[in-house]
Amino acid sequence: MDPLFLPRTGDREKVEKPLKIFRVVGLIGVRQCGKTTLAKSFPSSLYFDLENPRDLVRFDNPRIALDEAEGLIIIDEIQRRPEIFPLLRHLVDNKPK
Repeated sequence: MDPLFLPRTGDREKVEKPLKIFRVVGLIGVRQCGKTTLAKSFPSSLYFDLENPRDLVRFDNPRIALDEAEGLIIIDEIQRRPEIFPLLRHLVDNKPK
């Protein structure tokens, strides 16, 4: 284990529980508190970092990026594209996977 990495089992459990109930879970907190590290600790089918220029361009048309996606999808720094939230609601309400 990386000596700089602190196990976050309590934080992980706080995310796992709502993930079993809800289709969308948000991680919020102050800068540099470990949100990205915690999110990346979950196996996901897709991971987007909207501070990465390549991922940001993929979200020029978020419908194409997300339409066929299934499973756990992580969108880091989503606040950079607030217009995505209505699409997420639509996809969650209309796509069971």
